[in-house]
Amino acid sequence: MRKNLGKIDAIIRIILGVVLAYLFYNNFISDTLGIVLLSVSGVLVITGFMGWCPLYKLFGITSCKVKN
Repeated sequence: MRKNLGKIDAIIRIILGVVLAYLFYNNFISDTLGIVLLSVSGVLVITGFMGWCPLYKLFGITSCKVKN
């Protein structure tokens, strides 16, 4: 897998994932919406740490700087 996430994109994903998980565990969001957002937060954190996003790959997007 080639990385397709830049550093800033990965950091934003990790922070957003942690915030969503925090909101769920402190009961600011709950029920079905909470479970969906918790799942999204897990995906964001995992893709942020891996530096690779399957949707970016599918659409041919990259935020990673290309080395010449």
